[in-house]
Amino acid sequence: MYLLGYDIGSSSIKAALVSIETGEKVAVVQSPAKEMDILSPKPGWAEQHPETWWNNVCIATKKLLQQTGAKPFEIKGIGIAYQMHGLVLVDKNQQVLRPAIIWCDGRAVDIGNRAFEEIGQEKCLSHLLNSPGNFTASRLKWVQQNEPEVYEKIDKFMLPGEYIAMKLTGEILTTPGGLSEGIFWDFKNNAPAGFLLDYFGFDQNIIPEITNAFSLQGKVTQSAAEETGLAEGIPVAYRAGDQPNNALSLNVLNPGEIAATGGTSGVVYGVVDQPNFDRQSRVNGFVHVNHETLNPRIGILLCINGAGIQYSWTRHQLTSGVETYENMEHQAALAPPGSDGLRILPFGNGAERMLGNLDIGSRINNLHFNRHTRAHFYRATLEGIAFSFVYGMGILKEMGLNVQIIRVGNDNLFQSPVFSNTISNLVGSRIEMVETTGAVGAAKAAGVATGIFSSVNEAAKGGRILLAYEPSNMNGVYQTAYQAWEKDLKQVI
Repeated sequence: MYLLGYDIGSSSIKAALVSIETGEKVAVVQSPAKEMDILSPKPGWAEQHPETWWNNVCIATKKLLQQTGAKPFEIKGIGIAYQMHGLVLVDKNQQVLRPAIIWCDGRAVDIGNRAFEEIGQEKCLSHLLNSPGNFTASRLKWVQQNEPEVYEKIDKFMLPGEYIAMKLTGEILTTPGGLSEGIFWDFKNNAPAGFLLDYFGFDQNIIPEITNAFSLQGKVTQSAAEETGLAEGIPVAYRAGDQPNNALSLNVLNPGEIAATGGTSGVVYGVVDQPNFDRQSRVNGFVHVNHETLNPRIGILLCINGAGIQYSWTRHQLTSGVETYENMEHQAALAPPGSDGLRILPFGNGAERMLGNLDIGSRINNLHFNRHTRAHFYRATLEGIAFSFVYGMGILKEMGLNVQIIRVGNDNLFQSPVFSNTISNLVGSRIEMVETTGAVGAAKAAGVATGIFSSVNEAAKGGRILLAYEPSNMNGVYQTAYQAWEKDLKQVI
């Protein structure tokens, strides 16, 4: 018997099977093999077609069943993790009205900033833990203002994972966590933020029915079964944004625990036990998966849009996609820490929240044609992303979060010793790489509502530590390089 998990990313869709008997991963597959396209009709925009996610869910599911030999009727629950902050709009017939506006889209920055000022900073921070900023609610307002013919047809708005759940079950539901990711959740009143809906002029009826992250959220329909190869009637029993889910996958559930990931974007995610916010909204607070009104668990999220996408861009542009990441890592390791003065700012993937929603673009500084090679460029790319993590962790430390041990999965930038050692040395933290993925975590989490696991803590257990990075005595070398990079950054923000 098995549990099935999906991770709906902007690069690919991952699907995982976990054995109920052992609690161990059976297999993980992804679709497509290459990154999905992100559409940018105008500068600063980022969109994807929700139908593309669904098509790849179907492909990945069939591939997983074929690869493992698992029988559809042996799957007892489905969990879904998904890219956060996206906006999917459907009409009364559950038809998508426009491409999804995804997490790295910057078109709604001014709308959110104006709302922050007009509603009042203190009210927004104390009730929402965030500025409306460049999040789902502000993007919905953009549609209302700029595409009124689309807005008039909206029956419900959804996040990406809610769309996939709808395709599987025919049900449209949301969660407190999902609403908090869109900056729709009032932490003081434990309900949708009526004052925000009133300010933006949204009818409360466009909010889907609310359920818990761990709950029975519908069953696979006959038509979904035919498209995916699954059995009709399998319960969808868990849903969470990719970063809260990643934290669960790494058993980061309690105050003082830190999870990180380096995918298309980079994220550091810490847990606190009371509402906490940054007055500059450089980081954001959301409902964590195990949050309860009387036992709060708030996830404090630092997001860096330009992370793995910068390294991917370097690979495609410098090698036409031929060079493997393993070979790039080998070459990067040949260059010294600091890359002989070559420095790269990786902020080329839209407005960056930790920089006050500025869109400064990526910058290459101090490039010398007679000295720098591809090895230097590869290393400077990894270091630039790592330095942005270190810069952001400084904000978390200002908020009182303890960054002593960082847990990461084994399927992202942290596989790079150059990248991980740079962070470990500068932050002074041990980095533990755990054998898990978001799709595996989502699968295990589905076992809670279905009664296979007795608690969230039981579902989150496991995950072997594959390796650890420890700070070395080279901090001075890294610090000199970081200070030069930070000086570059401060000249443009």
